[in-house]
Amino acid sequence: MLKFPHAVVWIDHHEARVIFFDREESDEKILKPEHARHHLRSKAGGTGGRAPEDHEFFEKIIAALSEATGDLLIAGPANAKTELVKHMHRHAARLVDRLAGVETMAKVSDGELLAFARKYFHAAIWKVTPAAG
Repeated sequence: MLKFPHAVVWIDHHEARVIFFDREESDEKILKPEHARHHLRSKAGGTGGRAPEDHEFFEKIIAALSEATGDLLIAGPANAKTELVKHMHRHAARLVDRLAGVETMAKVSDGELLAFARKYFHAAIWKVTPAAG
């Protein structure tokens, strides 16, 4: 795989799509948790709640994100993205410093995710400085 400066990850509890990119090219990895995550429902007299964080899944994502050399963007529909960021704070502080943003986003196609990420980074990173006249 080529080294790309930036990466965007779209994550939910069933998969993470990591797209590495620059202005013109991209490459993608799809990561899945080892164990399916189920919502916990409370029953009469029982306790409900959310399933525990999937640390192995988050570590796979962190390993993939480590392949990018520049800024990172995390997107997703609900709690998985914030759980990933919390995990990064605890276990991968070196990546937190490169985190450009965390965005709420419904599931989109790979092309839409890549277009969003390129637009997100365009203003801050790829801004063209006008030539002095």
